[in-house]
Amino acid sequence: MVLNSLDKMVQLQKNTANIRNICVLAHVDHGSEEYLINLIDSPGHVDFSSEVSTAVRICDGCIIVVDAVEGVCPQTQAVLRQAWLENIRPVLVINKIDRLIVELKFTPQEAYSHLKNILEQINALTGTLFTSKVLEERAERETESQVNPNSEQGEQVYDWSTGLEDTDDSHLYFSPEQGNVVFTSAIDGWGFGIEHFAKIYSKKIGIKKEVLLKTLWGDYYINMKAKKIMKVDQAKGKKPLFVQLILENIWSLYDAVLKKDKEKIDKIVTSLGLKIGAREARHSDPKVQINAICSQWLPISHAVLAMVCQKLPSPLDITAERVEKLMCTGSQTFDSLPPETQALKAAFMKCGSEDTAPVIIFVSKMFAVDAKALPQNKPRPLTQEEIAQRRERARQRHAEKLAAAQGQAPLEPTQDGNALETSPQGEEPRGDEQQVESMATNPVPQEGSNQESFIAFARVFSGVARRGEKIFVLGPKYSPIEFLQRVPLGFSAPPDDLPPVPHMACCTLENLYLLMGRELEDLEEVPPGNVLGIGGLQDFVLKSATLCSLPSCPPFIPLNFEATPIVRVAVEPKHPSEMPQLVKGMKLLNQADPCVQILIQETGEHVLVTAGEVHLQRCLDDLKERFAKIHISVSEPIIPFRETITKPPKVDMVNEEIGKQQKVAVIHQTKEDQSKIPEGIQVDSDGLITMTTPNKLATLSVRAVPLPEEVTQILEENSDLIRSMEHLTSSLNEGKNTQMIHQKTQEKIWEFKGKLEQHLTGRKWRNTVDQIWSFGPRKCGPNILVNKSEDFQNSVWTGPAGRASKEVSRYRDLGNSIVSGFQLATLSGPMCEEPLMGVCFVLEKWDVSKFEEQGTSDLEGERQEEDKTHPGGEENQEVQGVCLEPFEKRISQKGDSSVTDCYGPFSGQLIATMKEACRYSLQVKPQRLMAAMYTCDIMATSDVLGRVYAVLSKREGRVLQEEMKEGTDMFIIKAVLPVAESFGFADEIRKRTSGLASPQLVFSHWEVIPSDPFWVPTTEEEYLHFGEKADSENQARKYMNAVRKRKGLYVEEKIVEHAEKQRTLSKNK
Repeated sequence: MVLNSLDKMVQLQKNTANIRNICVLAHVDHGSEEYLINLIDSPGHVDFSSEVSTAVRICDGCIIVVDAVEGVCPQTQAVLRQAWLENIRPVLVINKIDRLIVELKFTPQEAYSHLKNILEQINALTGTLFTSKVLEERAERETESQVNPNSEQGEQVYDWSTGLEDTDDSHLYFSPEQGNVVFTSAIDGWGFGIEHFAKIYSKKIGIKKEVLLKTLWGDYYINMKAKKIMKVDQAKGKKPLFVQLILENIWSLYDAVLKKDKEKIDKIVTSLGLKIGAREARHSDPKVQINAICSQWLPISHAVLAMVCQKLPSPLDITAERVEKLMCTGSQTFDSLPPETQALKAAFMKCGSEDTAPVIIFVSKMFAVDAKALPQNKPRPLTQEEIAQRRERARQRHAEKLAAAQGQAPLEPTQDGNALETSPQGEEPRGDEQQVESMATNPVPQEGSNQESFIAFARVFSGVARRGEKIFVLGPKYSPIEFLQRVPLGFSAPPDDLPPVPHMACCTLENLYLLMGRELEDLEEVPPGNVLGIGGLQDFVLKSATLCSLPSCPPFIPLNFEATPIVRVAVEPKHPSEMPQLVKGMKLLNQADPCVQILIQETGEHVLVTAGEVHLQRCLDDLKERFAKIHISVSEPIIPFRETITKPPKVDMVNEEIGKQQKVAVIHQTKEDQSKIPEGIQVDSDGLITMTTPNKLATLSVRAVPLPEEVTQILEENSDLIRSMEHLTSSLNEGKNTQMIHQKTQEKIWEFKGKLEQHLTGRKWRNTVDQIWSFGPRKCGPNILVNKSEDFQNSVWTGPAGRASKEVSRYRDLGNSIVSGFQLATLSGPMCEEPLMGVCFVLEKWDVSKFEEQGTSDLEGERQEEDKTHPGGEENQEVQGVCLEPFEKRISQKGDSSVTDCYGPFSGQLIATMKEACRYSLQVKPQRLMAAMYTCDIMATSDVLGRVYAVLSKREGRVLQEEMKEGTDMFIIKAVLPVAESFGFADEIRKRTSGLASPQLVFSHWEVIPSDPFWVPTTEEEYLHFGEKADSENQARKYMNAVRKRKGLYVEEKIVEHAEKQRTLSKNK
């Protein structure tokens, strides 16, 4: 691996076919060809999987490293899935094989079985990803054939495996004979692919290299007499070729070195033709000897680089499928894009560097560097002339000082002909000027020594990126269709003269950098297929963006993050005067970290949302030391909860059937008091709440019903689709016709509707799906509003189908008020103001007949009044005015005679009434809290298993599965753990197990906490079992009260306990 000069790098960048993007840059001589490899290293911890996502987007291939002892970990699965989703080609490195020899003491045969097992597990993961993809494509084809009945489908529809047999998937799997697997021990400096041994043994044994390549891995053995390779017959006790020809040699080398068998070591070294230094040969540590021998015999760098150069694609080999996927954001398909946009696919595939090629760059993340590290701010080395000049000046100054000290003023001229009297006036200012100049040319390090400068981490997909070039920055919501509608005449106008288009900005590529590990080198231009750093984009790009010279380019599909940000903390400065620095620092942190989220809550708190505890710690350290550089106070983690309702329980807390026990009157009374509902609100026996608006003009009847778990899950998974449905509906309301473009979207919507109908079955849910009016909160959440009122019909599904009925337009604003009330109710529930989940609100009745009567009777009187009003009245009306339907305005503007004025606008009353009705309908049902849950994967040895279980049970964890890893004494434990209990969990487990177990926590799902937060004992049995105060801690109540305290809501708790006994300090002395 040869690190080379910048000129050489620039020259290599132009040869796209020999680039491998897989943050150290190395120039590689591989045989006769030279390759440029951009190697991007990403962290392995599950909290930082967002970094993997940013790296994967700008690469063409990836190296997946697997531990030979631990095998496939949860993170391996996540990484494989990310590589698959981005359509990049993976190669496999199985590392730490020395541990199989030294620690686990495997025989070569056992090691072979173990490696084979690991390979099978990884291929099984790839297989599941491939199968799901093929079946998805087949389902798409089926829906198309249903749309076009002319296309012949035949019998295939009924065969579940259709497509799986026809599709060739052999190239997807990892197999040593394909050359995409390398076995290594990085610590001992060796690694090999089987090609290396196939070359050696083809000469020794005289069997063709091609035959050996196919048989060195697998159950084959060699018959030395016949010089034939045969299938292994285990009964004869034959060893596979991989064991016999490869592993046994490595094992015997380790054996000799560890036993310090000097003769055998010398024999091995001479037979391999290696030269080992005297120092290494005499060294007492066997690892040093092994490293010295193996790094010459099987150098790891050669094995991995050969695999990268031969097996991973160059930027020219980008697949059409990947290009189409990158260009289609949201629910769009490639065919629905405008023709100008589709034409860019050819530029992607060609990866051309001619001047006519459009420049397309994707910025995957912004990273902060110290302003001093930028090439333009570094002190540059002086030239020989500058050094000579400085030396001469120093001599002259020295001569002047001597002259001044002796009190003489010499008049003779010096060697260069200038009289020395003039030199003090001539030279000294020149020195000052030099200082001033150096200050002026380098202002950034002086004033901004604390500054962080942002550099965009990007890749050129097409065209040549040149410094000073004007380019468009496309935000994630930018639509090329909108631009093409505004600029129909093409793009002949210069970028600055184009009309403003939403989510598009124009900027200049100020600085282009070559990323040389930690160093940055200035570049004038970067050819396509290369990874680069771009300076000066911090004002245009927040986290990621697409840069393009043609506005017809769509923004790339957003990055796919595995980890969900779930851990929240509130931060504030120790000294309130430093608040501006904190705000600025949080903005910089938000830009520098792809996964972190920064929020300012309604309470004014600055909240940091991170993926996990490790990620949170790193963000806080960055904030303190790099971005804000102030002392900060961090709150306890803010744990998110959800509120829901359940079906009434059949048995009570002591498993007695409800309704058959003797009630205890006093306690029962307190239970009744809790769920008291204000007067004027009617409650039916089945939980139907009927409420009237304050002005008595409208009546609403609402019921809350729990949704089945499957439906909640479907709603969560399809939140993006629900959001695009909302956009569609709003664009149709505005009169834009987007029918043609979104045909595929419509198919997805009907498929989503079908799934809901499939799960919402039975008499209770009849016609419910057709009557869904809105989703919430934020119009895309996991709760639904169902409209069953006879007077007014509206449904989310009528949006895509088109709105024809006049009633809809007449009632739309009143309907919007009711939907707004539902959105507010689902955003903060009655228990602790947390969002709702899995609740269906049914609007049974909606009576606005009185409101209509009042409106029509007042019309004539209003017209007469309008003639008399003076201009000032209109201004007052404008101040009060609310954007409502005209005939509603007439009522709200009526003046003194109208009832609505004292209660405010009618739409506001509807919103408030709907919100309250929803909340009361929840309170009459059994309410429950939902907690966020982590899946927790722990690898531990059998002797610390009990301690792991103790920590899990203490923190309300639940073990799902426990299995032993074959051939080791390691157990893999899968458990779920509430996020609320997870803080300090990893540290506690490490402490209790002396570092032998470490957990990986990934956010998984929301789970209902089974206990009722409002439960009090009501029967004799419960009273006897739990006592009057029900002293055993109620988990749900503990969480609920903690959230209420944090939000400043009322908490019902006793401040004084044991008041009857005076407890003084003297007792404790």
